[in-house]
Amino acid sequence: MNQPPVVEWTEADEARSARWRSENGAPPPRRIVIADDRTKADDAYKLACEGTALLWRGDFHNARQLLTAMARRIDRRPRKAPPADVTQAFHLHRAAQNQRARILGMLLVPLDASLAVPLHRAPDVREACARAYGPAEPADDEAAEGADPTASLVSLRELLGLIGANEWRRKGVEIPALGGDRIHPHYGVFSPARGEYVDLVAEAPLPSQELAFDIGTGTGVLATVLARRGVRRIVATDQDPRALACARENTQRLGVAGQVEVVEADLFPAGRAPLVVCNPPWVPAKPTSPVEHAVYDPGNRMLHGFLSGLGDHLTPDGEGWLILSDFAEHLGLRPRAALLDAFAAAGLTVLGRLDITPRHPRARDTSDPLHVARAAEVTSLWRLGLAGGGAADSR
Repeated sequence: MNQPPVVEWTEADEARSARWRSENGAPPPRRIVIADDRTKADDAYKLACEGTALLWRGDFHNARQLLTAMARRIDRRPRKAPPADVTQAFHLHRAAQNQRARILGMLLVPLDASLAVPLHRAPDVREACARAYGPAEPADDEAAEGADPTASLVSLRELLGLIGANEWRRKGVEIPALGGDRIHPHYGVFSPARGEYVDLVAEAPLPSQELAFDIGTGTGVLATVLARRGVRRIVATDQDPRALACARENTQRLGVAGQVEVVEADLFPAGRAPLVVCNPPWVPAKPTSPVEHAVYDPGNRMLHGFLSGLGDHLTPDGEGWLILSDFAEHLGLRPRAALLDAFAAAGLTVLGRLDITPRHPRARDTSDPLHVARAAEVTSLWRLGLAGGGAADSR
């Protein structure tokens, strides 16, 4: 097994080291200075822009205020008008997002061996950290009294994300298609807060109630919807351990675990089904964090994997439901013709299509550099069958 990354710095003229925690795979900072309640926002922002991280030793609430002040300085920077070419605008937007994340990720806080933050007025983050990082290390009974409690370092921005994700998991996301019942997403598993695609699965006519496969189940929301619609057996697959645990927990909580079998698989389980459902990531670009794998699919890997394998896992009169946003089309990243060609290459025909427009606020935010694409976005449920099984409709 790979050794966890270690971060090193000098504090009070002593060399220190600790475990480095970063869910998005950011490397340990090369330079670290100590910061506290006396640190000015302008100084912190300048250091962060230069690549120097700040290890916070002051009041936790003041650290949050400093992070907010650094974010305001990023937002105040002069910005060029977005280019007319929407594809270029997308790449520049992603680059700006990554730069923002890098700068704000330079404000660090310590965690002790129990995954607590040893700072004044720090909240209890042990549950949130344990759910993201795994259990805390066993207590060391021989540790010297008064020893430095820093066992690991994490960016404050990531820690706040962990806290927010844990709140989502506690409260859950209300799903209208489940009669208002809630799905509880785990950290790193895409939340169904934007639920248009769930509504499509709740409304599409079922070709069979005998068996369905849910490919890339995530939280298990689509498998649960199918179970509530009367499908007697659903095999839900994923290859992410967090998603597998999340789907099992949700199906158990919502009373459909007897109908839904959650299995680890890269796309398809063994066998064939009269209904195979997949909601792959919709943008062919590189993800920069674990949860982004639900949105960004480099090279359309999952999309093409689903289409090319569907024929081997669909019964002769069955349907494959591909739930896909056309956002990438409006960004110039995947032409509609390329999608239709992929259907044909996989020996599939379009039996029908259901469309729905987005309801999220960003679709109406004219200040968004990608507003033109977001406003035009449509999410579709493509009903696919084996070639020759029905009349094509590729509008």
